[in-house]
Amino acid sequence: MIIPILAGLASGIISGMGIGGGTILIPVLVFILNVDQHIAQSINLLYFVPTASIALFVHIKNKRIDMKLALIIVAFGVAGAILGSYFAVSVPSVMLKKMFGIFLFAMGIYETFRKAPAKKEG
Repeated sequence: MIIPILAGLASGIISGMGIGGGTILIPVLVFILNVDQHIAQSINLLYFVPTASIALFVHIKNKRIDMKLALIIVAFGVAGAILGSYFAVSVPSVMLKKMFGIFLFAMGIYETFRKAPAKKEG
């Protein structure tokens, strides 16, 4: 019972930072707790709602959101979520697992080699 608690805590911390807790939660569910990939991704989506809501509240309170830009992204994100959901339920679990792994690997490579943005002075 300790593994789901630690996975929830770690992915919550990551979510609060705006990185996305699914990068921790989904691999723990699939590889350690042997949950089917479709179920793991569904749990992640359910988990995302309260954690994102709390993080969003804190970031709005601290004036860290460009609402105009956010609304545009949200509108197209909803459309993408609808398309992605229909796609995910039609793909076999093994293929979905491979696609998620490739995505995480690509993001890891990107983060490893990307240049840090120049700091603004003044």
